[in-house]
Amino acid sequence: MIKTLLQCVREFRRASILTPVFVTGEVILECVIPLIMAQLIDRMTGESMRPIFTYGAVLVVLALGSLAFGVLSGRSAATASAGFAKNLRQDLFFKVQDFDFADIDQFSSSSLVTRMTTDVTNVQNAFQMILRIAVRTPLMLAFSIIMSFSVSARMSVIFLCILPVLGVFLFGIIRVVFPIFQRIFKKYDALNNSVEENVAGIRVVKAFVREDYEREKFKNASEEVRRDFTHAERILALNSPIMMTCIYLAIVLVSYFSARLIISSGGSELTTGGLSTLISYGVQILVSMMMLSIVFVMSSMATESAQRIVEVLTHEGALRSPANGKKDIPDGSIAFEHVTFRYKAGSENAALSDIDLRIPSGATVGIIGGTGSSKTTLIQLISRLYDVSEGRVLVGGTDVRDYDLTALRDAVAVVLQKNVLFSGTIKENLRWGDKNATDAELIHACELAQADEFVRQMPEGYDTYIEQGGTNVSGGQKQRLCIARALLKKPKILILDDSTSAVDTKTDALIRRAFREELPDTTKLIIAQRISSISEADMILVIDGGKIVEQGTNDELLAKKGIYYEVWQSQTQGKEDDAA
Repeated sequence: MIKTLLQCVREFRRASILTPVFVTGEVILECVIPLIMAQLIDRMTGESMRPIFTYGAVLVVLALGSLAFGVLSGRSAATASAGFAKNLRQDLFFKVQDFDFADIDQFSSSSLVTRMTTDVTNVQNAFQMILRIAVRTPLMLAFSIIMSFSVSARMSVIFLCILPVLGVFLFGIIRVVFPIFQRIFKKYDALNNSVEENVAGIRVVKAFVREDYEREKFKNASEEVRRDFTHAERILALNSPIMMTCIYLAIVLVSYFSARLIISSGGSELTTGGLSTLISYGVQILVSMMMLSIVFVMSSMATESAQRIVEVLTHEGALRSPANGKKDIPDGSIAFEHVTFRYKAGSENAALSDIDLRIPSGATVGIIGGTGSSKTTLIQLISRLYDVSEGRVLVGGTDVRDYDLTALRDAVAVVLQKNVLFSGTIKENLRWGDKNATDAELIHACELAQADEFVRQMPEGYDTYIEQGGTNVSGGQKQRLCIARALLKKPKILILDDSTSAVDTKTDALIRRAFREELPDTTKLIIAQRISSISEADMILVIDGGKIVEQGTNDELLAKKGIYYEVWQSQTQGKEDDAA
């Protein structure tokens, strides 16, 4: 885990190395100061001010030096930790971009958001603390113990006796708190999921007047996080009183026994300045233990975050481009050879069962079926968004698993029913299909998708800004813009997954005519609920229960009087009744 995280330090390695160096200088100077103070106290006889000026000047120089090292260490630690967090978020985001659908299903989008925000912040804070406090504390502890033994070995034993007691309490607190933090981060995922779901579906929430229900659901999720955090903080709160009790107990014991030693030895074994120095070192030792406990607590919380981050960074999905994968896709022909697909390996229920199908390049294929019949699953196998469980899917006569993934997906354009437009201008969204497309090419694609007319009526035309998620355009407009974006890819295979459901039948017919005339060599797969959208297709597939139950042209399927005929009859009968 540590090795993986350290790879994200990269260009901030210099700042990460300099921070402990500056901290070391700061600690050394702070440990020398009590020795100078002891000499000053012992030489304050009242006969002259010279010792005060001499040692005072030395103390000022040491204090300023310690301050300078502290400022430099703080600055470099901030630079290193902020840069480390930046690289960590960047690596996480880039890794997620390479995830396939199965990986997203495994982690969930809300969990990935938590890992890139809350978890990264926890690790950043821990990294900064490790660079400064985790380096400073052991050094201060070691130097203070050595210095205190140089002053009085007998009195320093008291500090050594206190340290194991503090260690036992510290270990006990961490052992109890760590499992609580593990639960908290899982509940953070649930909380973020509630927020993400609510914001994405806010229109539905308001349409069904479910604000109170959503508030209550969020309140319960938030309350669970609060309850666990409160429990953890109550335990951690024991840290301070235990530490302070040990500190003051050690100081009282050292003061008592040191005073007796000074009196009994007449100052020969321990001087008044030595007593002052012992107390200073004692405070440094025990404060170092307190800081060490804070480091352990923060590290225990950050450890769970770090494990969640590394889990993403080291995850290797099943879908990977083969070495020297084929990049040339000759045509848009598609073949399914006895394909079976399961979302989970070993599952008894198959989403698709024994699909055997041949689609020539340039053909138009209509696909119809009930909800949950796995129509979308079928077309997702073509661009290898999932891998088949059994059988093969071939594009251009080659198994899709033998293609370079980027090349394969560049050759396949998919327009979904729930289309996504990104914040930016219409031109910027269209150029997702082809980043080098000219304005003339953008306009031509929109004309084919029947989008040019409404785009020109917008205030800024093609420079109109699209809000996040495309909230300032209608469903039908969004679908047509997404179709235009797909056309700009000039794909070998074009898949429309119920992507004209929000447009009227006339516009739907114009779009299909444009496909026939402008994309004769492109293989077109159209998933639709309306018979009129697929009736002119070269081949129509009826899918039910993950199987192709009917296959043929419109006339052939009507003649069979099966499922397709029933759907056709129900839709055309409805039109006749409306006309009547």
